[in-house]
Amino acid sequence: MTISPREVPVSYEFVAQTQSPRAVNIQARVAGFLDRRVYTEGAVVKAGQVLFLMDKKPFEAQLDQAKAALQQQQAAMDNAQANLNRTKPLVEQDALSPKDLDDATGQYRQAAAAVAQAKQQVVQAQLNLSYCTITSPVDGASSFAQQADGTYISTSNSLLTTVSVLSPMWVNFSISENQFQNFQDAIKKGVVKVPADGAYEVEVVLVDGSVFPDKGRITFQQPDYDTKTGTFLVRASVDNPQGVLRPNQFVRARVMGITRPNAVLVPQRAVQQGAKGHFVWVIGKDNKAESRPVTVGQWHGDDWFIDEGLTPGERVVVDGAVTLAPGAVVQVTQTLTDGQPEAVAGAPK
Repeated sequence: MTISPREVPVSYEFVAQTQSPRAVNIQARVAGFLDRRVYTEGAVVKAGQVLFLMDKKPFEAQLDQAKAALQQQQAAMDNAQANLNRTKPLVEQDALSPKDLDDATGQYRQAAAAVAQAKQQVVQAQLNLSYCTITSPVDGASSFAQQADGTYISTSNSLLTTVSVLSPMWVNFSISENQFQNFQDAIKKGVVKVPADGAYEVEVVLVDGSVFPDKGRITFQQPDYDTKTGTFLVRASVDNPQGVLRPNQFVRARVMGITRPNAVLVPQRAVQQGAKGHFVWVIGKDNKAESRPVTVGQWHGDDWFIDEGLTPGERVVVDGAVTLAPGAVVQVTQTLTDGQPEAVAGAPK
């Protein structure tokens, strides 16, 4: 093959773990007996879906009691209002003293305040009754039920289950200090080129090697390093409409959007290992083979990046190198589909 530098997209892979952006604890807001669970454990639930029912009878009785107290206070306020209405004209006619008017006014205001308090008690009783029907606040995957049917629920055991949002899903991975520094050095040297707006794409590779169909974006980078591991956290957000990804799942995060300008790529089979390191066979103008030491970089599919040792236009032997020796004359016996000659070693002449 003839060396022809070109711009090549590259990616970096990291071991990652998924995390739900919202893992909501479903807790009872009132104390009482848990009547029953009405959802299927582990199923995906919708926002507003009923998960648990508590015994409503004590709270219905409290609501009726609060309504009766409100009626009593309302009757007392109506009586105080009527008394105030009778007192005002009599005071104006000097039939009663101003003190009588003050007393009537004060009794009416006390009765009105008692009515307002009774109304709030009715509202509180209605809220407590509504809390007996426990629903999910979000769409997500439900966990197992923490409490069995018939259990008395109090502040000490109020946690009933957890619902984890599945879409979007967070994908967390860590970058070491050495990896980050090497990447920054490569950018400064012009070895790699990053997106101008920093919009890296993240591809999720599942445990079976398949690629998750939806790509994500990096949404968060930890500003400081972990003192124990020497790494910092990077988070990507990936749409997960079908719920394929689940929380705490191990995957691989492939960061994309990076390119390598003027990259030299050769097939991995063209690079050999010797006592002094890696080398390739280069064919000169006189068709003689020459062993050329090279500095290799990372793999790219079935190819290998060559950082140093080759220049544009040089011909490299890809196949048939086992028959070569320094100075051997080779003959091209095949061509690539694009018409570019591929140096395949024939019998030395």
